[in-house]
Amino acid sequence: MSYYLGVDVGTTTTRAVVYDQHAHKIREASQTYPLYRQANGMAEQEPQQLVEAVINVINQVVDESSINTADLAAVGFSSSNQSIILLDEHYQPLTRLITWADTRAAKVAKRVQQSLTAQPLYSRTGTPVHPMSPLIKLMWLQEDHPELMKKTAYVAGVKSFLFHQLFGCFKVDISIASSTGLFNIAKTEWDSEALKMAGITTDQLPEVVSGTAQQQGLLPKMAAQLHIPADVPFVFGAYDGAMTNVGVGATAEDTVAITIGSSAGVRVITDHPVIDPEQRLFCYCLDEGKWVVGGPLNNGGAVFDWAVRHLVDTNAVRNSDGDQFDVANSVIAETPVGAHGLIFHPFLGGERAPLWDANARGSFSGLTPLHTRADMLRSVMEGITMNIATVFQVLCELVGRPKSVTATGGFSRSLVWRQMLADVLNTKVKVPQHFAAAALGAAGMAMKSTGLINDVADISHHDISIEEYQPKPEAVDIYQQVLPIFTQLEGFLAPSYQSLSSLQERLSHYER
Repeated sequence: MSYYLGVDVGTTTTRAVVYDQHAHKIREASQTYPLYRQANGMAEQEPQQLVEAVINVINQVVDESSINTADLAAVGFSSSNQSIILLDEHYQPLTRLITWADTRAAKVAKRVQQSLTAQPLYSRTGTPVHPMSPLIKLMWLQEDHPELMKKTAYVAGVKSFLFHQLFGCFKVDISIASSTGLFNIAKTEWDSEALKMAGITTDQLPEVVSGTAQQQGLLPKMAAQLHIPADVPFVFGAYDGAMTNVGVGATAEDTVAITIGSSAGVRVITDHPVIDPEQRLFCYCLDEGKWVVGGPLNNGGAVFDWAVRHLVDTNAVRNSDGDQFDVANSVIAETPVGAHGLIFHPFLGGERAPLWDANARGSFSGLTPLHTRADMLRSVMEGITMNIATVFQVLCELVGRPKSVTATGGFSRSLVWRQMLADVLNTKVKVPQHFAAAALGAAGMAMKSTGLINDVADISHHDISIEEYQPKPEAVDIYQQVLPIFTQLEGFLAPSYQSLSSLQERLSHYER
């Protein structure tokens, strides 16, 4: 029996899962670490904490699974994308990892969005112009921190930094590369025009390799720390969104994967690149004739957490058998579909798809004296879901309507939300039970790399139980009345986002 290890390096958690050759899960381990935030939009990770987390979870899962490490066939990697770290000539960090969530480059993004270069740049790279984009981050660093950029010999991301720490190589998979805004997805090479905009050269960037490429020969200091043979192949894999699609079996155009944790993502895998004329979606390479098309959303479970903290009656929690989230879900389930005409736009953290506006702000619309906390709670969950639906609709427009949606992530534990998603999308929703999708996707890339399977679509999912939710016609009818108003109001509010953001910034200075 051979075994495969899937490692998923996320924004606040790294997870490792051991599978046997039939994709049966043997053991799982995880470790959390902080995301360092400041009011100016900073969102950074400490790189060494990620290295330590990777070492610790690999060791823990291998030790606790009691597998013979000689039978470990390969380790596959998934990681978050669109982070950058500046390195000196010795590959030592000059900065922390500036993550996808960092919005300090918002002014640069706005300027590029309004320029004539935005459309051709997006068409070549498949990456919408937004502060999340490494290209935009580099332009911001060139403008605001020129001395730091002068010291920069190399520009890495999460995975290229980790692989350099482990092996001394400077490489990155095509999936991560194609989400930087610096990569030409048609030519599958670094884009010369984007590099000029960023003020860097190809010599400063990692070598781009296939997601099934292997790296062997751990550095002696790493081999001494890891409880696995030094020659076990590590497979580069892809970014976490793509790996989640692979992990849940959403590997064709007839199945859309929706992930909703603190943030959210809507993605479909295609056999050809799909460029949206309106720049609402991304298009990244997955590997060898496969592409990931979709949209990331800032506002998912984190917005619901905010609503629960402020809107759930503390007395109701004290008198219940559950926690505040159980109470919130019960209240929402008992509140009529449509929340008595109260509409919530969930843009508490700006928004990526489909708006691509870091200054977007949240709002309730339609409040009357008759509305209650219960209406507001349901409106928040519906607003999060309708925002997801706006991205889903664009995918349907460009790729075609899927047969089903597969939903994963912490928010998908909510039974009321599962049904709401099916009703809002008017599509069957499948919810796999309790498994680490991105880690399985990474292990699947490792299985393909070693020749165990011919295609990532061949991963066995027999171990995974799935619950299905069919849309309810009466709820669908209501949501099809609400969603156009949700979209219309969004258009009315959008011109005020910049002014609101500026006002909030000025008022926060007064408070200090």
